[in-house]
Amino acid sequence: MLSLKNISKYYNNGGNKAAVLQNISLDINEGEFVSIMGPSGSGKSTLLNIIGMLDEPTEGYYYFMDQIVHQLKEKQRSALYKQYIGFVFQAYHLIDELTVYENIETPLIYQNVSSSERKALVADALDRFQIVGKKDLFPAQLSGGQQQLVGIARALIAKPKLLLADEPTGNLNSKQGEEIMELFRKLNKEDGVTIIQVTHSEKNAAYGSRIINLLDGKVDSSHNI
Repeated sequence: MLSLKNISKYYNNGGNKAAVLQNISLDINEGEFVSIMGPSGSGKSTLLNIIGMLDEPTEGYYYFMDQIVHQLKEKQRSALYKQYIGFVFQAYHLIDELTVYENIETPLIYQNVSSSERKALVADALDRFQIVGKKDLFPAQLSGGQQQLVGIARALIAKPKLLLADEPTGNLNSKQGEEIMELFRKLNKEDGVTIIQVTHSEKNAAYGSRIINLLDGKVDSSHNI
C-alpha cells in the first residue's frame, strides 16, 4: 500500500541541522495494523505526518497506492489524502467555528457525497460514538474526551482505506480507550482498513499486527506480533 525509501527530515535550528528522522525505509501492506512506538522526541508524529502527507520529507522517496507522492503537486497530494486517508490527531484539530455535526460532516463534503447520504452517515456516526446529544455544540463546549470521539468519528466517516492515529486514546478514560481500540481492531479485521497508530501504550500497541520502535529518528526494531 505504501513504501518509504530512505526518508529523512531535518530542521534548521539556528544554523544547525537538526535531524528528526534519519534514513527510514518502511513498507506497509494493505490490511496491516501497525503500531509505532518510541520515547518522546523519537520522530513518531513526524513520521505519521509524512505518511499522512501533512508534512514533506527533506530527503527520500514516498510511494502511496502506486503514486509517487514526493513528486506530486500539493493539490494532487491533497486529493489523494481526501480520497484514501482518515487522520485522528492527538490535539483533535476540530474546526472551532463548526458544530460537532458539521465537523463530522466535513470530509463528506470534500468527497461530494450527496446531502441525504451525508445526513444518514453523520447520524450513524453520532449514534455509534454516543454523541447524538452533543451534535449542536461547538468544540469549546466539549471535554477533551468528547472532542477526541468527534475527531475519531470525523476520521472514519468517509470510510478511509488508511487510518492514521496519533495517540488516539490519550484523552479518553480507560473504558472509552478500550472501546476505541476494539473498534479499530474490528475496522481492520472486518473492513480491511489499514491502520497505523502512534502510541506510548503497550496495551494499545498489542492490538496491532506489527510494532515498529523508533529511537532518535531511526527504526530501532520492527517485529510482528
